[in-house]
Amino acid sequence: MTRIYISAGEPSADAHAAAVATALRRRFPDLELEALGGPLLERAGARVLDRMEAFSVVGFVEAISKIPAHYRLLNRMKHAFRQRRYDLVILVDYPGYHLRAASAAHAAGIPVLYYIAPQMWAWGPKRVRKLAPVERLAVILPFEEAFFRERGVAATFVGHPLKDRPAPPARADARRVLGLDPARPTLGLFPGSRAQEVKRHWAIFREAAARVTAARPDAQIIVAGTPGAEYPEPGRIHVHQGDPLLVFAACDAGICKSGTTTLEAAIADVPMVITYRVHPISSFIAFRLVRVPWVGLVNLVAGYEVAPEFLQRRATPDALATGVLPLLDAADPATRHQREGLRLVRDRLGAPGAAERVAELAAGLLR
Repeated sequence: MTRIYISAGEPSADAHAAAVATALRRRFPDLELEALGGPLLERAGARVLDRMEAFSVVGFVEAISKIPAHYRLLNRMKHAFRQRRYDLVILVDYPGYHLRAASAAHAAGIPVLYYIAPQMWAWGPKRVRKLAPVERLAVILPFEEAFFRERGVAATFVGHPLKDRPAPPARADARRVLGLDPARPTLGLFPGSRAQEVKRHWAIFREAAARVTAARPDAQIIVAGTPGAEYPEPGRIHVHQGDPLLVFAACDAGICKSGTTTLEAAIADVPMVITYRVHPISSFIAFRLVRVPWVGLVNLVAGYEVAPEFLQRRATPDALATGVLPLLDAADPATRHQREGLRLVRDRLGAPGAAERVAELAAGLLR
């Protein structure tokens, strides 16, 4: 019997880990999977020993409160690794905890596959040495393979898992499903997938939307809602609590928080402005550590500013509304220019099949 431990500490990692778990089960029918994860990993057949919801946070300051829980989890896993309960450890994203877990597994003689690399190209190349315990690194951004290989890490670009999502419905059809007018221009709001992010962003997004509708009374606004988050005083904004892919499919343009959301918009061909706010102390630390010219992944993948970024103090309702208004018009030069960049990003994200390629790397480590 093959025994694998797979670890995902937050919602997007849970989804990516679940796809890998499904691909692994096709290769190893007798596979026994145990995990740190959430409902998607559980649905994929993993026995979830620890729930990710108890550990997931965003920001340096916000993470401090979770340090004791992470150390308790790490101590439990060290004990399990020393007992050689697993043939392989797969760690998905979530570097603060997973780099320590990788060291613990390696010390116990268990091979480690790390999927979705820590963004060390952003925070400082010197930190790459922390990946020494990792036998294989599966990366999802096209520039990462060369970055890590040049620094001695066995990295393989497997493509981006977002490319495996099913094709969205046509724009008009998506609007009908969401209860929107198929003929009216539509702005999507994407303030975050965590309640903590939504709380930080919602007022700014809501006020930006109000400025957009003041300038474009024909525009309709919809927010991709997340379970457990609150959207007070939405006014005429539609709050959709279902599949966010439907919201992307319905939109002419979007206001997107930075991160993977920008790649989701790119795949859906939705021009956007990018924004993000964190605790001021987290921001102070981040802007002194960051080593890249942009935070938006679409801009990093393209290699130039495809979508404008409004971060921290620049993330004002006026700035977001002014930036996104031209993008509601398909004929506007800003929209055409951005769509050229989004096409480049889609091409660079690789072909579908990321989870299968990760499972193939895992099989190589089990031989």
